[in-house]
Amino acid sequence: MERENLLGREGSLYLRQHKDNPVHWRPWGEEALKEAARHNKPILLSIGYSACHWCHVMAHECFEDEEVAALMNAHFVNIKVDREERGDIDQIYMAALTAMGEQGGWPLTMFLTPDAKPFWGGTYFPKHSKYGRPGFMDVLSAVSRAWMNDREKLINASANLHDHVQKSLSPEGGTENTEPAVLLKSFAERLNGMSDDEHGGLKGAPKFPNAPFLYVQWMDWLENGNSNSRANVLRTWHMLLHGGIYDHVGGGMARYSTDALWLVPHFEKMLYDNAYLIDFLTHCHTATGKEFYKTRLEETVDWLIRDMRAEAGGFAASLDADSVGGEGSYYTWSTKQVEDALGPDVGEFETYFSLISPGNWEGDPILVRKPGSPDDDSLARMREALRTLRERRPSPGRDDKVIVDWNGVAIAAIARASRMLRRDDWLQAAANAYDAIRAHGTSGRLPHVILPNGKQQTGLSSDHAAMIRAALSLHSATGRHRYLEDAKHFENALRAHHLDESGKGYYLQAADQDDVPMRIRGDADEAVLSATAQIILALSELAAVTSDEKLQEGVEIVAQEALRRSHAQAYGRAGIIFAAYMAQIQYRLLTPAHDRTMGEAAASLPDIRRIDVTLAVGQRAYAGGNRLEIQDGTALLCQPTRCLAPIHGTRELEHQLKEIGRIT
Repeated sequence: MERENLLGREGSLYLRQHKDNPVHWRPWGEEALKEAARHNKPILLSIGYSACHWCHVMAHECFEDEEVAALMNAHFVNIKVDREERGDIDQIYMAALTAMGEQGGWPLTMFLTPDAKPFWGGTYFPKHSKYGRPGFMDVLSAVSRAWMNDREKLINASANLHDHVQKSLSPEGGTENTEPAVLLKSFAERLNGMSDDEHGGLKGAPKFPNAPFLYVQWMDWLENGNSNSRANVLRTWHMLLHGGIYDHVGGGMARYSTDALWLVPHFEKMLYDNAYLIDFLTHCHTATGKEFYKTRLEETVDWLIRDMRAEAGGFAASLDADSVGGEGSYYTWSTKQVEDALGPDVGEFETYFSLISPGNWEGDPILVRKPGSPDDDSLARMREALRTLRERRPSPGRDDKVIVDWNGVAIAAIARASRMLRRDDWLQAAANAYDAIRAHGTSGRLPHVILPNGKQQTGLSSDHAAMIRAALSLHSATGRHRYLEDAKHFENALRAHHLDESGKGYYLQAADQDDVPMRIRGDADEAVLSATAQIILALSELAAVTSDEKLQEGVEIVAQEALRRSHAQAYGRAGIIFAAYMAQIQYRLLTPAHDRTMGEAAASLPDIRRIDVTLAVGQRAYAGGNRLEIQDGTALLCQPTRCLAPIHGTRELEHQLKEIGRIT
């Protein structure tokens, strides 16, 4: 075995953060797996990501420690994985951990047989026992003894666990009711019962802005008129955007709050969270007309474009929670720092903000927004002054890897927001990110990750689905045909490399990806919509835009099979339910290409259920087996099996869209 750390050869920031550890780390791949098999040594698998606070803590306490490293090197083949680079590997072993009855999280620490089957694991371990957790030194010794003395027992247990994980991540279909309308309504009712009626989100702590849940609730409002669902979504974003989880100085939000009030976050900022934030703020502003949501939307998109554009093009994956001074020190404020930043305007500070230090927070106070404070010129001046001072501080590390599916979600959200607010600069930024990613594809096939050193990882089904939606959003915003052609190419690649043997579903990994312990579906939501949900949404939109009835029939079959497979999941199926319902009711708005006023009216009233297409007068489209023809001054609003009566003129179009979108 090579007695050295091999991570210095890698492009991932997270892996390179561990390149100087005394641990003989290997990156995940065929060579590391062959090494474990050759020496018949168990694998110690450590999974994390660059912005993860507790990953840094465990690295400092354990992986930088010579004594810990000596035990690891003597008894294990040590493999380090960036969960953002290899989300498929992370899903497999996180499922194994939860199957053991353990709570998931990162860092994920798993022990595997030499053939990569899991037999035991956990998350964060300190070097010596504390916080009620066993010490890593003790864990390493115990696992090593068990491998020496009870190897056959561990191998049998690992085979059973491996089979269980395989079945849970690629399950057979069930027999329960798969009617999307019924499932959507009942799921939304359950979520409403779990929702925090005072602070938004789900009851209790920690608090995450769970995008799949919120999409289900918003769809329930739009389709069923459930005012409780609407209230829960708006309350979640209203309260979150006043709390410490939102960056009131720079824009954008952190991943989650440790408390039930959205006050104390773990300060890492993730691209996917903020992509969903942009999407929801677009629809919250449309639904309410409140400037509060519009202003937070502008702040967040501006932050993303200003601070998160990666060197390789596209948007960077994350900003670290930690910087010089400790976790969150870049974002927190002492009274003196506020006074230094604002000078004579400091007297106005308390009109807009509070500095809080909850009992579980040890750093400088956290900035929160006072409810009811106005969005005016004074606030803008204060934000700019605070940001100018903050930019002199050592900034958090940025992970410049470009994750294609996260970027696809962000590009689509920015393109939709740019249409609503007529922000050509945002649209150009979205198009630039899209083009940078597209340039790394071959024949429509996309990578999953583009690293700063140029290295790429094989694309997942979620990457192609997200980029189909990004292409179609840009097509709606610009009318340029090349985006539609790209979407078709991405769909061809998705079908060629990910479609299952039955033709009724998709695998997360490509058929030719040969360094995986198993192929999985990608049915379960995480912080993002599941790969399967994203596929259904993408194919539904593509079928609508192209009038492809065969594709529409196919996506409805995919949705039904996904619902059958997901029946055993308690809450990880929200995305599939939302997407399956969307497949049945997807709206397509057809307007004359030359009629700018109609196009602008539609753009100002976005709807999560609708995709907009412009056609030349006389150009044909199809819906429900019927041929349609665009007429001057007339718009058509269609669903998969029907079209509403022709809409004449901009005023009538606005009225119809407001009525369907429940906008008063």
